[in-house]
Amino acid sequence: MTSALRFTKGHGTGNDFVLLVDADGERPLSRAQLAYLADRRFGIGGDGVIRAVRSAALDEPAARAASEAGAEWFMDYVNADGSPAEMCGNGMRVYLEHLLAEGLIELAVGETAAIGTRGGVRQVRREAGGSAVDLGRWVAVDGEPTVQALGLQVARPGQPIDVGNPHIVVALASDLELDGLDLHQAPLVDPAPVDGANIEFVVPADPLVLDGVGRIRMRVHERGSGETLSCGTGAAAAALATRLWAGAGAPDAWQVEVPGGTVGVRVIPDEAGDRVELSGPAELVYSGEIALPEL
Repeated sequence: MTSALRFTKGHGTGNDFVLLVDADGERPLSRAQLAYLADRRFGIGGDGVIRAVRSAALDEPAARAASEAGAEWFMDYVNADGSPAEMCGNGMRVYLEHLLAEGLIELAVGETAAIGTRGGVRQVRREAGGSAVDLGRWVAVDGEPTVQALGLQVARPGQPIDVGNPHIVVALASDLELDGLDLHQAPLVDPAPVDGANIEFVVPADPLVLDGVGRIRMRVHERGSGETLSCGTGAAAAALATRLWAGAGAPDAWQVEVPGGTVGVRVIPDEAGDRVELSGPAELVYSGEIALPEL
């Protein structure tokens, strides 16, 4: 038995998502159904699925906390395999475009909205041609894991970074190394993170800093999704790790080139600890209906 489901497809620098509206949380989907929607051969195809639901309509701790904090809308985000994730930076920008297009919120350029996620409430600001997401505090996590990937002759050290979800950033020596990676298989991390992690491989530009802006290239393997053309929180983690490695005098503004385009990362000094902001474009591509099987 199948039933029709209305959807919208969108992307941020090639990081693509299936977007659904279930404002009152009346149509939860199974993990198998979510994975079906994200499947590029049998479903619609995407790096993840985002459900627009009011925070007050979800019975889970993060949603209740978001509702209490005044965030009307919750970004119910899952990876391509249907597994729930804390949040997604590119997905947040696409989600804002979806809320605006559906008339669920009104937001002028320059105004900010609070959005609930499993990683906490995030502030997203509408900008001309895109938006900027305040990802909140970030943490350079202790530990020195090694990362092995197809295309690398030896394992490389990684820098764990937490920006609301877990990342491990690996520095490579050249564009040749970066382009030679085969990320069809998940990189092997030792010791393996308990909850998994997104793995970013980074090469600095030459020069690293131009006109006060740091510049890097990045590729990423996302847990639960595989290699994607872009990862917003991954771009932030990559810039933050490179900033750490660069040491004193490193800039706060960074430009991160990913296979799907370019995003901006900005470190915002704060008395309680620096925050990080991600900016870039977002686009809704098309809408339609799909016959969703009862999986």
